[in-house]
Amino acid sequence: MLSKTFPMIAVMILALALAMACERSEKGEADKDEDEGAAVPAATTTSTQQQVALPAGKAATYNFDSASPGNLPSNFASARTGEGDMGRWAILSDNTAPSKPNVLAQTSTDGTDYRFPIAVLNDGVFKDLELSVKFKPVNGSVDEAGGLVFRYRDENNYYVVRANALENNYRLYHVVNGRREQFADANITVTPKQWHELKVVCVGNQITCFFDGNQLIQATDDTFNDAGRVGMWTKADSVTYFDNFTVTPK
Repeated sequence: MLSKTFPMIAVMILALALAMACERSEKGEADKDEDEGAAVPAATTTSTQQQVALPAGKAATYNFDSASPGNLPSNFASARTGEGDMGRWAILSDNTAPSKPNVLAQTSTDGTDYRFPIAVLNDGVFKDLELSVKFKPVNGSVDEAGGLVFRYRDENNYYVVRANALENNYRLYHVVNGRREQFADANITVTPKQWHELKVVCVGNQITCFFDGNQLIQATDDTFNDAGRVGMWTKADSVTYFDNFTVTPK
């Protein structure tokens, strides 16, 4: 009787050992997959934060003159806050351009009021910076505006300073979860169909804004303290030309 029982017990013990080994192996593979999946966002975040290639004080200027006429250059991306058309950004020839022959133009005339097309630079992220652009308000009946975007996280979270030729004012906003809030402004004359210069210097929570070389806004704000992208901005049906977009890390 015992001689028959021992082989059966041995078989049962062997089967149990094999089952436990398989379970450990499967758990190890599952843990490995879970770890690899969790590592992807961290790697992506690190890569994004390391895209700042410019040393402090070294400027990068985008004058669009070597780009082929047509669509948005490959190192920019189109974005939009609000509703309506995404915006139509294109390289155009303009014989009045500060740097001839080309400009970057937003040409969509969608008059949706709460619509803000943005051309976002993909070449890096910047925290403390000097950012400037030449812009020409060409047309628009709802708005005739051009602006600079900085510390941009996404299309719904960023700073923007803009000048408006219909309203003759210069305003600084933070955009949080897609909603604009103005926190500084100045009254100016913005002549349509003429070139003007926008410039912003942002260091820490101090933001200084210039228009045509004149300092008009000095503000303090802590909404966005991290590095972000930069770009050019318009509103509603504004047809606006941009040239000599320049970013200098501080």
